[in-house]
Amino acid sequence: MTDVVFIASKTLGMMARMETWFIVLLALALLALWRGRLLLAKYLIFIVFSVILALTIFPLGSGLIAPLESQYPTRPAINHVDTIIVLGGDEDLPPYRRWSGLQVNAAGERFIEGLALSRRFAQAKLVYTGGTADLGANLGRNAPSKMMVKAWVDFGVDPDRIVVESASRNTAENATMTRTLLQPAQKEVHLLVTSAAHMPRAMRTFERAGWTGLVAWPVDYRSGPTVWKASWALDDHLQDVNTALREYVGLLAYQVTGH
Repeated sequence: MTDVVFIASKTLGMMARMETWFIVLLALALLALWRGRLLLAKYLIFIVFSVILALTIFPLGSGLIAPLESQYPTRPAINHVDTIIVLGGDEDLPPYRRWSGLQVNAAGERFIEGLALSRRFAQAKLVYTGGTADLGANLGRNAPSKMMVKAWVDFGVDPDRIVVESASRNTAENATMTRTLLQPAQKEVHLLVTSAAHMPRAMRTFERAGWTGLVAWPVDYRSGPTVWKASWALDDHLQDVNTALREYVGLLAYQVTGH
């Protein structure tokens, strides 16, 4: 049942990407041309062109991400921490598997902030939770944790402070498997470190899994001051829109499934 839910979540994730819908609309346009429905084909191509042009010029994803990123304060005041939990997803695995070393993606602030917090709260456990979330990627599932833990140790973190959960494939499994591994006490304080846009889903998921004493520590902000500042950057703008759509769909799916 867990694998079915995981596969369903990956399928929803593919549908929550703008390029998926571009391909669907263009395929329908080709079908319309093949069947001689020229006007329908023109409308479909015009829609795809207009959306791509708008995304190329304007950071529309910023407006979608901002409401997610503003739900928790940045760097809240806190004096005592028992556990620093860093959610996986900041790894760039293909270059790591080819070249080794530390390879991070746009969410690399999770790793950096985990390191900084481990120095600020020197007695706290530093937890990395996350395996490989690719479908069928059982081989090397613990590669993300191996890479991150080695890098933390190279930066001077005591290996005895580090706890690794390397089997989880999504946020729901992060929450349940990490709780099973740590068996947290009722009065302990836990910092949850993840991307700001992902924080609403992560916090709700961990709380539903039975975690108490959670403090959100959002990083990796993506939204800017305006969505109408023109720039020619389709790749960045498209990534932001996809990030926002993934989180909104994820929030809805987790609500429906009880995660």
